[in-house]
Amino acid sequence: MYDLTGFQRDLLYAIAGKEEPHGLAIKDELEEYYETEIHHGRLYPNLDTLVDKGLVEKGQIDRRTNYYKITRRGKREIDARREWEEQYVDV
Repeated sequence: MYDLTGFQRDLLYAIAGKEEPHGLAIKDELEEYYETEIHHGRLYPNLDTLVDKGLVEKGQIDRRTNYYKITRRGKREIDARREWEEQYVDV
């Protein structure tokens, strides 16, 4: 996960927190967090990167809508990241 951008990590966390969200649901979630508009040209290429890295699985709901689901590898990466963070941040 060290090679992901902050935005890609946020995408991964947002996907992990939902049950197979579609792109616009992820976009809405991050827009609420960032308090700014997330453009499609930023969102979908970064989602594709997570898919290419094997952290997220992409499936099709219908011809226009895809869903995203965290993979086991993605879950392990989040767990490892959180464990690493805990040594620096007292929660």
